[in-house]
Amino acid sequence: MSSGNIGYIDKIAVHLVGNKRTNDILLLSKHLLAIDETLQKLLVGYFNPSFKTEEYFSLYHENDLKYNEVYGFVSTIFEDSSCLMNESINLAKHLYETSYHPNIKEGEFYVVLFRDCTFNSEIVNAVGIFKSENKDTFLKVKPQGGGDFNIETDQGININKLDKGCLIFNIDKGNGYVVAVVDNTNKGEDAKYWIDDFLHVRPRKDEYYNTHNVLSLCKNFVTKELPQQFNVQKADQADLLNRSVQFFKEKDSFDMEEFTNEVFAQREVIDSFNKYKENYEQDRDLEIADSFTISESAVKKQARAFKSVIKLDKNFHIYVHGNRNLIEQGEDEKGKFYKVYYQEES
Repeated sequence: MSSGNIGYIDKIAVHLVGNKRTNDILLLSKHLLAIDETLQKLLVGYFNPSFKTEEYFSLYHENDLKYNEVYGFVSTIFEDSSCLMNESINLAKHLYETSYHPNIKEGEFYVVLFRDCTFNSEIVNAVGIFKSENKDTFLKVKPQGGGDFNIETDQGININKLDKGCLIFNIDKGNGYVVAVVDNTNKGEDAKYWIDDFLHVRPRKDEYYNTHNVLSLCKNFVTKELPQQFNVQKADQADLLNRSVQFFKEKDSFDMEEFTNEVFAQREVIDSFNKYKENYEQDRDLEIADSFTISESAVKKQARAFKSVIKLDKNFHIYVHGNRNLIEQGEDEKGKFYKVYYQEES
């Protein structure tokens, strides 16, 4: 994880949580799991690597944060670690109640108290909540007498891939803590139960959140709204996308007025963008900041979606990476054409 890292496991509880809709089992353990030094290293190695992100969330509830079940159970663990076993049972029951989609699989459910975690150079405790749903088949090759071998199969958890998890850092309690989330298994409607129904989290309004939102806003405006408002060529759209990303790559901080003046330049385009921004915020229930520190990781991730490509029938694709003045569009007796200027061919 870029800004946070787990330390060591202080306490860990394991339960088995199935699908309530299909009457799967809910098997609750009675004691904490005892782990030695070897298992400690294996489990930390299993839980930690999946959280390589700077996108963080916070627990919330529409009425009041105190009504978020995970928030209440985790807060009790932070206040008194001896309550981990009891609160892990409450968490397992809560997960079972939200496991109602037919595609949800039975799996081991872990609740872990981590000590000596780091988040932005601050030493804090964290509660990890994980679920392993998928099993891999392993081969066991054993030598037998007389120089022969025997192969057996078994099923188990692949410690190189975490199915579902979250890390809740004991930071900013009043705003629902700082939460890192991973879900590598479910897509679509059945994925909502972990993030929306069980954890009930929303993105934190930090520099990653702000950077991501403005870039998404800009992409939608250039690709969807701009062609409806103005007679704009595909090459001009590609140029605006490139200039938008370049602005974020070159700056350390963002200012909305500076951005619109530098990227869109023309007053009528800027006015159209500002109006689109208002509707964009209302439709998505967002609040887009006018100034903030730019998140480099958010720019890097979003830049992949800013594909400045002009598709010509099924014959050619033109990738526009730089100078807009080096590409021209026209039409003659043979049809429409693009003219591209260059210095070197490779």
